[in-house]
Amino acid sequence: MKDYAPEAVEGIVGVSAREIREAMRMFAAAPSATIMWGMGVTQFGQAVDVVRGLASLALLTGNLGRPNVGVGPVRGQNNVQGACDMGVLPNLFPGYQEVTDPAVRAKFAAAWGIDPALMDDQVGTRITEVPHKALTGEIKAYYIMGEDPLQTEADLGLVRKGIEALDFVVVQDIFMTKTAEMADVLLPATSWGEHGGVFTCADRGFQRFEQAIPPAGNVKRDWEIISLLASEMGYPMHYENNQQIWDEMRELCPLFYGVTWEKMGDMGHVQWPCPTLDHPGTPWLYKDNRFDTPSGKGQLFATAWRAPAERPDDEWPLVLCTVREVGHYSCRSMTGNCAALQSLADEPGRVQMNPADAQRLGIADKQLVWISSRRGKVISRADLSDRINPGVVYMTYQWWVGACNELTQDNLDPISKTPETKYCAVKVEAIADQQWAERYAWTAYSDMKARLKAAADV
Repeated sequence: MKDYAPEAVEGIVGVSAREIREAMRMFAAAPSATIMWGMGVTQFGQAVDVVRGLASLALLTGNLGRPNVGVGPVRGQNNVQGACDMGVLPNLFPGYQEVTDPAVRAKFAAAWGIDPALMDDQVGTRITEVPHKALTGEIKAYYIMGEDPLQTEADLGLVRKGIEALDFVVVQDIFMTKTAEMADVLLPATSWGEHGGVFTCADRGFQRFEQAIPPAGNVKRDWEIISLLASEMGYPMHYENNQQIWDEMRELCPLFYGVTWEKMGDMGHVQWPCPTLDHPGTPWLYKDNRFDTPSGKGQLFATAWRAPAERPDDEWPLVLCTVREVGHYSCRSMTGNCAALQSLADEPGRVQMNPADAQRLGIADKQLVWISSRRGKVISRADLSDRINPGVVYMTYQWWVGACNELTQDNLDPISKTPETKYCAVKVEAIADQQWAERYAWTAYSDMKARLKAAADV
């Protein structure tokens, strides 16, 4: 740690040594303190190391193992925690049980009535690795559920090439998207209001939710689609409702065993671990400072800082950071199809920048501009604000024409394989003919909407 005194890092983090000390002393002196982080921490090439560092700060200051303290992520959208709980990860079965553990594989194989030898003992592929493996021929087919990687993933040029190289693509979704447009087969699914289920909050709390309206059109629940496909492929699945699936999962997962369907209905919110039927759930972890380590003690972590993979230079003098905004949800596949929100469909989006940078580049507020990186080029509208640091521009990733992920890089964290979408080098250029630029942006958006609508109507 001797190389990372506040004076040594203030140039890296953009915060003065005095402010760093003030923040740390405020945190350490607080009777109770919690660290919550978002995508600004995890979407970096050294994301896992940073999260470990945050946990170490909590451990050093006594902010673990008691009420009203801790560390935790603010997920990118609802039920990301639930997806992880249910094993939607390449290395885990439901309940955080490793696919590489023979005993775990044998347990699930017995419950599912299959030969354990048929269960893959290798860790699978993360979504950010798929384009690379598609281009090398390691992956031939892709089944995509509720995801639009041609809008949300880093370096969209690479993602497009990867998907084009595949032999077969299936998309299961509720709306036509850029990715669905390229699918060989589309499987229409119900939206959240058309089915019931279980969400997990960021605090590990399970919450049951019920169907609000009947499904519209020829759509099916996700589990119904999976069951029908499995049955057609020789493995009959005959589930009848959500509770039946939940009970099967609960029986196989020690962490969740005590979270019965009825308990969720009665309590409204049950936090795992909940190992027995009479257990009320666990509101906070590591009671009596007992940790899940061989020694039972918390383990501190430190490592050397690694610079982002791409730094600004004379040709690419600005740093792009991708962000979200309140007006739209995630990649806009839902809110972009909502009639009530069409007034927010201000394509091609905005690039937020400091007025001093804009003046130097000859750019006025609300003008359309080109933003380019080593990977791509998009059009967007300049949004000048003193809130933005000099030398940095910000773009939200939900715009279909001004898609900032055409610019981002896929430098992946070595452990999580999350791309470094919060930092890449770009340049912003003025467009002399603003009338042409307005026509270009509107035509591109109108053509894209018409194309997706036509594809959905086939």
